[in-house]
Amino acid sequence: MISTSNVSLSFGGRKLFEDVNVKFTPGNCYGLIGANGAGKTTFLKILSGDIEPQSGQVNITPGQRLSVLKQDHFVYDEFTVMEACMMGNDRLYKIMKEKDEIYMKDPFTDEDGIRASELETEFADMNGWEAESEIGIILDGLGIKTALHQTLLKELQSDLKVKVLLAQALFGNPDILLLDEPTNHLDIKAIKWLENFLLEFKNTVIVISHDRHFLNKVCTNIADIDFGKITSYAGNYEFWKTSSELALRLRSSENKKAEDKASELRAFIQRFSANASKSKQATSRQKQLDKLQINDLPISTRKYPFVEFKPTREVGKDLLTVDGLSKTIDGEKILDNVRFQINKDDKVVFLSDNDLAITTLFEILSGEMEADSGTITWGVTTKRAYFPNDNSRYFESSKYNLVDWLREYSENKDETFVRGFLGKMLFSGEEALKKTNVLSGGERVRCMLAMMMLSGANVLMLDGPTNHLDLESISSVNDGLERFKGTVLFTSHDHELVQTVANRVIRLDGKVSFDKEITYEEYLSTLH
Repeated sequence: MISTSNVSLSFGGRKLFEDVNVKFTPGNCYGLIGANGAGKTTFLKILSGDIEPQSGQVNITPGQRLSVLKQDHFVYDEFTVMEACMMGNDRLYKIMKEKDEIYMKDPFTDEDGIRASELETEFADMNGWEAESEIGIILDGLGIKTALHQTLLKELQSDLKVKVLLAQALFGNPDILLLDEPTNHLDIKAIKWLENFLLEFKNTVIVISHDRHFLNKVCTNIADIDFGKITSYAGNYEFWKTSSELALRLRSSENKKAEDKASELRAFIQRFSANASKSKQATSRQKQLDKLQINDLPISTRKYPFVEFKPTREVGKDLLTVDGLSKTIDGEKILDNVRFQINKDDKVVFLSDNDLAITTLFEILSGEMEADSGTITWGVTTKRAYFPNDNSRYFESSKYNLVDWLREYSENKDETFVRGFLGKMLFSGEEALKKTNVLSGGERVRCMLAMMMLSGANVLMLDGPTNHLDLESISSVNDGLERFKGTVLFTSHDHELVQTVANRVIRLDGKVSFDKEITYEEYLSTLH
């Protein structure tokens, strides 16, 4: 078990945490959530010992091993994949190294023999003889084949390095597992494998993720950072989100009869408590949920941006035809004779193992890049807005504040009108006067969305619209795209957004290898 006692931490005069007392118990997976800047990663670093709190302490049950998903992709460059994974269990790795050094000695003394025997006993007790086999299973599940196990990490691509670091954290059945954005750079199959691994994991997990589907799948509890405190609630992310909205609504309805409130609460708990992520936790969670009162439900200070795309005209039937599109970049053929047709009301997700292929396609469709060959034909009724994967070129100048910047993209130049759109994206008051070149990644995304909202486009092209956003903003983008009455071409690694928005899937493997009117989960079922 791991817990905190009166933990407090401030940065630059701003209190991140104050007298935090929270307990994380075995058998549960805790989703650590909070708005951007709330201190999620900082709190994990406090738990791992990488950061010392200014007051209070972290308590870990004596003898328990804590494992952390490392974020430095270069620290193990001089080690093989197998060795880097083995280093996830520091004690086991040190025993192995000491054993090897003793057996290399010449002469080999009686004292060496006694020490080697002691190490062999401890090695066996720690299931050391099964270590390579266990690591092999984890690596295979994450998509790293046996042929790479003795390869140095510096020879691997960055996405494979991420998988190795994840395998390192998972290895050896740690008592406490801390994971910060473990699904980043994972493909569909690896995410599915990780979900199943965590569902079977019997110890304590604390995970940060912006993937709502992942949190709903694996979490038994939510640890919410708000008001400088951390409060744990039974249930997955969807339960937390819905219950916090319900709590706000019920508390604001002072004239509502108590019995009506109780009925709504009971119905809500009954609906969600049956959806247990781990069956072995269902009974205990049901008891917790049965005891819930309205005052126990979460209250949040978080704000959700309002995302609403309204086309100024309806798109016609002839929308987009792509015929024989090819593009080579740095000697590599990224697109090879790509052909497809987009129809009215299509909301198409583009999938590929190579993100550059989709970005290249979108750049060509938007007119930002020329194809080597092939044609694209847009219908005359289309009005298009493009959200690029890299938006930095829109924000390089220091001469614009946000009001002046957004005014450039608005037909209505009135400052009150422009400020109104910025306010929808959570830039109010002095925030609207920020210079564009000092914005964070999430702030730039919200500005790009505001620009697209002003465009009146009936075709939206979005290359990774949820990157850099917090869970609240991702939910708002999701809702806005679901409501949109036009056509959407997009790519995203957010499972729930893809599932709820897309009605058609196109997969690119150089060429179009899959194209069907189908939901994302229906598409995933075809992979088995």
